Amino acid sequence: MSTQPLKIMVFSHRPEVRETIVTAVGRRPAADVGRVSFIEVGTVAEVLMTMDAGGVDLAILDGEAQPTGGIGLCRQLKDEITDCPPIVIAVRRKDDRWLATWSRAEGVLVHPLDPLTAAETVADVLRSTRLPVARG
Repeated sequence: MSTQPLKIMVFSHRPEVRETIVTAVGRRPAADVGRVSFIEVGTVAEVLMTMDAGGVDLAILDGEAQPTGGIGLCRQLKDEITDCPPIVIAVRRKDDRWLATWSRAEGVLVHPLDPLTAAETVADVLRSTRLPVARG
């Protein structure tokens, strides 16, 4: 298991939403996933720069972010980035889960965030997408 923590980018234009997500997921979502570190960003430009720079293992996007929400942003990232890291969308209403599916997100969190569910969702997405890479 890697000693480096996995990097999770958290996007929302509201710092309190980012804090809620970070707190709910925690620094160790599951024992087999290991520790994680968070990169908090508040603008779409920061999201694009961070994703372009690489090194992000998972992104959590606020579906309610303004002026550009995480749902549309997720779809854009999936269209534009080859080997885009997995993305989890945080939505306000359970009824908005279908939008997250449309955006091609690998997971969905629903506010108010339950720490057990949030950590489990993030861990499940990380587990399902961290396949061994053959380097030649």
